[in-house]
Amino acid sequence: MRATLIVKSALLALIILSQACSTVETEKPLYVSCNDFMKQSHRTAQVELAAGSTTNLSLCSNASTGFQWSSDAVISDSSVVQQIDHKYLEPTTSSGAGVPGRETWTFKALKPGTATILLEYSRPWEGGQKGEWTYSLSVTVK
Repeated sequence: MRATLIVKSALLALIILSQACSTVETEKPLYVSCNDFMKQSHRTAQVELAAGSTTNLSLCSNASTGFQWSSDAVISDSSVVQQIDHKYLEPTTSSGAGVPGRETWTFKALKPGTATILLEYSRPWEGGQKGEWTYSLSVTVK
């Protein structure tokens, strides 16, 4: 009888833990291709993260057009989410000039709360085209 109670308690604890873990992502990579942006130039997404985890965001970028993503994201609450890295990745194929690469950011979830991350694809010089593409990511940290 006691062994049965222990086994049932252990199974119940395992079920509760597995459900709790499935609702919060510990690492969530996100990618949006150039074709995706051609279909919809202003994109939004949502992600849930556990405090202390990271998410990687990769967006299509083509330096040969003069456009580039903002290197520093605008974060609505930097006490909840922090940008920890940004880099440009060259195209993986070498099929000639004009092939898009991607820009990648890494964000860390610092503490429970919500924040919005905003990035803008523009020609950065004075008088250059602004906000051709935008990406907004709503982050909920648990």
